Amino acid sequence: MLLRCVDDQLSFVVESPASAQAAAAQLRASGEWLEVVPGIDSVVVQFDIAKIDAAGAERRVQEQLAGGVRSLPESHELLEIPVVYGGEYGPDLDDLCMTLRLSTDEFIALHSGRDYRVEMLGFTPGFAFIGELDGRLHVPRRAQPRQRVAPGSIGIADAYTGMYALASPGGWTLVGRTPHQLFDPQAAEPFPVRAGMRVRFRPVDAAEFES
Repeated sequence: MLLRCVDDQLSFVVESPASAQAAAAQLRASGEWLEVVPGIDSVVVQFDIAKIDAAGAERRVQEQLAGGVRSLPESHELLEIPVVYGGEYGPDLDDLCMTLRLSTDEFIALHSGRDYRVEMLGFTPGFAFIGELDGRLHVPRRAQPRQRVAPGSIGIADAYTGMYALASPGGWTLVGRTPHQLFDPQAAEPFPVRAGMRVRFRPVDAAEFES
């Protein structure tokens, strides 16, 4: 396990997003760390430098994971996300379909035709990295990011679908938008989408979106 120190943080590489979530849960359970943040293929651990130095923190992480990373139970929760594809809601879809040599209907069928797993949250609060896309839909990020992407926007980049919970800059290729409320500051859990849960996209029309 490779560990490296950056001020009051350690990071180490894992095999998969599922391993990152499992390792983070295992470390959090100890109650020793200020924060544990899982990524796609790594985990960052923040420690209190007033209580432990980097070498000591590294030893504790290794001890806590010495028996191996225990897999988390597979989530059976499925969140259906309604999506209006194309038009003002997905302004990149037409050009994308030309690039991919797919019709709009073919793209929508491929994108909405399977269940996905939320691999991680990051970039901005509540932004969901959802994988893994059908290989026929893999495209890089836009060369020129937008200064503002509307909340609820659905984009794709590489092997992932990205879902914007908040308005923010962004460079993902926008294919649609959901009316589903992805951030509710009054709720007990302000962000309803969580890492590890399963999601499926359901195509809807603009009238259903507006209603």
